[in-house]
Amino acid sequence: MSNAMEIDDFKENKNHTYANYLEWKGPERYQLINGEVYLMASPSVAHQALQADLLAEFVVWLRGKTCRVFGSPLDVRLFPKKDKSDNTIVQPDLLVVCDENKLEKGCVNGAPDLVIEIVSPSNSHSELFHKFYYYLKAGVKEYWVIDPEVKKVSVHILEKNHYISTIYEDDDSIPVTILPGLEISLKDLWARIPDFDNN
Repeated sequence: MSNAMEIDDFKENKNHTYANYLEWKGPERYQLINGEVYLMASPSVAHQALQADLLAEFVVWLRGKTCRVFGSPLDVRLFPKKDKSDNTIVQPDLLVVCDENKLEKGCVNGAPDLVIEIVSPSNSHSELFHKFYYYLKAGVKEYWVIDPEVKKVSVHILEKNHYISTIYEDDDSIPVTILPGLEISLKDLWARIPDFDNN
């Protein structure tokens, strides 16, 4: 398989593995979900503003603690295999890992404790549905989906192999379940999104 992959090649083959993924070169970023390739578009300014703000809040909170926070791009192998035949590799916008044994030089091996995804117009419903399923299957304890367009956050908390979901919006504050005591103010978060209408 050539390193110069075309998107049509990806669509034809839905059985890609992490071993294949490591061979791909170029500026494009990809995710693999059950062997199927999802091309990642360049994020918007609003997306990056939210990611940077959240990352800063988590970095400050976790200083001196055992858990670590990371921002994308960073590969997460949800179901890692020694022979690299695993086929679900994602790049969440933000993730928290509390088990250092999951950290490797080039990736995270196994489910993060917290995953935060910031929705972009390029995210398909299929991609979001599949991610919900695989984050649940992998045992991600807390999964957030932030939609800056409608200013809502869906928070999914793992309980007895199911996600209990809550919607937060407006001026709500979101308690971070895996980090007791940390709350994210949506009022402050939304205020940091650039207002292009006034520019």
